[in-house]
Amino acid sequence: MLDVSKVVMGLWQIADMERDGIKVDKEEAAKAMLNYYENGFTTFDMADHYGSAEEISGYFKNKYAPEDLKLFTKWVPKPGAVDSNKIEAAVRTAQQKLNTDCIQLLQFHAWNYADPHWLDCLFGLDQLRQKGMIEKIGLTNFDEPHLNMVVKSGIQIASNQVCHSLLDQRAAGKISETCLKNDIGILAFGTVAGGFFSEKWLNKPEPLLDGSLTWSQMKYKRYIDASGGWEWFQTLLKNLKKIAETHAVSIATVASACILDNPAVSAVIIGTRLGRSEHIAENKNLFRLKLSSEEINAIKTILANGITIPGDCGDEYRKPPFLTASGDLSHHFQEMPSPYPVVFGNDGKSKALSGTPWESMAGYSRAVRKGNHISVSGTTATHGNKLIGGSDPAAQTHFIIDKIEGAIQSLGGKLEDVVRTRIFVKDIDQWESIARAHGNRFGSIQPANTMVQAELVGNEYLVEIEADAII
Repeated sequence: MLDVSKVVMGLWQIADMERDGIKVDKEEAAKAMLNYYENGFTTFDMADHYGSAEEISGYFKNKYAPEDLKLFTKWVPKPGAVDSNKIEAAVRTAQQKLNTDCIQLLQFHAWNYADPHWLDCLFGLDQLRQKGMIEKIGLTNFDEPHLNMVVKSGIQIASNQVCHSLLDQRAAGKISETCLKNDIGILAFGTVAGGFFSEKWLNKPEPLLDGSLTWSQMKYKRYIDASGGWEWFQTLLKNLKKIAETHAVSIATVASACILDNPAVSAVIIGTRLGRSEHIAENKNLFRLKLSSEEINAIKTILANGITIPGDCGDEYRKPPFLTASGDLSHHFQEMPSPYPVVFGNDGKSKALSGTPWESMAGYSRAVRKGNHISVSGTTATHGNKLIGGSDPAAQTHFIIDKIEGAIQSLGGKLEDVVRTRIFVKDIDQWESIARAHGNRFGSIQPANTMVQAELVGNEYLVEIEADAII
């Protein structure tokens, strides 16, 4: 598992501190980082879109040269096509900013699983890892099916950074099992909910969700609303306060310690506003605090009276309701490009092409739209010349459904428009894992469906699916 201090300092609030266009002073910020480091916080997490966080960290590393310093960053490309040059350029930019020849952990975020270019990014990053430009690859905001898909496709993954807090227990489910099974560490962010888990908000009136809050607070106010509301949250705070007083620590420390109780969690990430709000002595308590089983169960009882955040990890960045600072994705990008190229015919038909060699050889399209009807060809787990999902039938099934969704998106529809699927299985003994993967994706859609055993073209393919959609 990832070798990391169990408390990582997150630098995402640098972006908020700079939202007026004025850069944070590097020298002052570096001094603040040194203070953390000297108090045992040796790991800092950032991203290419966290304002000048990477430049500040590189300056700190160059000036103070601390031993055993760990600087983790992320690459979050906008949706759409990439090539090897663009991938390498992004990594070299991060190296330059961080003042390093090898990035210790580069974490990758994908916006749209239906657009297979995200896989090109990961395969490209893995090549750069093998060249020594990256030490370890991590993921960020990946759900369990796609985390498993990446692993089964042969890419070495060290970590998955996801939202995981008392407000959001999605990461405590199947994804924890997958991470433990594959020696992948969860890096949990959001454990203090942008500062809402604190005495400051106990017995206080509900704040307005507006510009008076920081970006982080706007984001986690949405989580409070989604998980039970302000009154329920006050009940949770009161009970956390009782536990905190028993251990002579803060509410925030108890909230983070609960998440560290998950054996799949390698570290919690605590945000810092460098030089302004640091809470070093408070955060050091996490190195020693261990809650009793009675205390954990008491907290779980309160959580059971709240509302479970639906879906899987990272859904808040991919589908409504968007639990982000702005409530949508407008602060990340403006347009979601078509996953596959589309050819428009004079006969009123439009065709989506995924680029597999068989489409041109056998003369067919990945999908065809005529009027409001879309027909998707039999689809296997093929991306270019690569098999996705390895020998795992569920992983292959999820990628196939991604391709089907991408083809339908390209022709103006969505997965919810599917009315019929047909599944062809090579080994009928694998039917259940394939059916469960289908159910994971189509459970609320429930199209008509048929599954049959069939001989498939290509020994490596375990399943093939075709679909029909009506927009």
